[in-house]
Amino acid sequence: MINLLELYIKLISLVLIGMILGRKLPTQFPTQLGKFLFWVGVPISIVAFLRQTDLSGQIWIAPAIAYLAILLGAFLAWLGIKGQAHLTNSLPQQPTQGSLILAAMVGNTGYLGFPITLTMVGKEYFAWALFYDLLGTVLGAYGLGVLLASRFGSKAGNYLHTAKAIVINPALWSFGFGLLFRQVSIPEVMEFTLEKLAWCALALSLMLIGMRVSRLNSWYKLKPAASSIFIKMLLVPLMLGFCLPLFGVTGEAAQVIVLQMAMPPAFGTLILAETFDLDRDLAVTALGMGLIVLLFTLPVWLWLF
Repeated sequence: MINLLELYIKLISLVLIGMILGRKLPTQFPTQLGKFLFWVGVPISIVAFLRQTDLSGQIWIAPAIAYLAILLGAFLAWLGIKGQAHLTNSLPQQPTQGSLILAAMVGNTGYLGFPITLTMVGKEYFAWALFYDLLGTVLGAYGLGVLLASRFGSKAGNYLHTAKAIVINPALWSFGFGLLFRQVSIPEVMEFTLEKLAWCALALSLMLIGMRVSRLNSWYKLKPAASSIFIKMLLVPLMLGFCLPLFGVTGEAAQVIVLQMAMPPAFGTLILAETFDLDRDLAVTALGMGLIVLLFTLPVWLWLF
């Protein structure tokens, strides 16, 4: 309970600060901060926390579970769309279908999942969250996610550009560097400084979420967004969470995986919606709703697992 209270204070205060700054600072500031975190902040965090995490056990199964969660979310969303068509004899427009499926399958396992995992479970199991995000969510979002977005959107996708974005992703490169850097001994002062920089980057990432939320002005698609949130944040983690022992994942490792599966829709879903001309209003509504729902679902997952 103390850890949960500490987490809520950090989450709410940093997101609120970000929301206030988002309305005061220039429009381009969140974009520039996002680029800084993408190229510098997040890579530093990955390298720093990899030095303190435990890489033993079945850690490589984390990306496989991430793919299962992504596919299950997409399948359940597709079933929901077909069920609606059967009951009402009407189908949502293609762009809306695409946004519904994306919001149900891709979660914010990086900017939001990392600080939550570190606070509630600790540094020793951070690698499970890292493998889930970098080798699961990132590749799933910009692989299957792009294919679905191009299928339901009105704009053709530039697959070469997408492949290039994955290859030059600094988080993936820092992940490889961090694995090698674990073997290098550095002075305690440098170790301390590296860790503090990593925590500062995570704090800035939460503030960035607040800045982006402050720009959300579309909340009228609550009902369709709620269906994606129900699948993404409740059904998928519940169904797969109780199956984790079958994969040999228990204890704190299982808790990390469940927390990652239960994260709200990623901001990447909005990027894909804008890139491929999907239902942007639905994507925006799902993002905001997911952040609010997380405050209520987080204690449930910690209690169940």
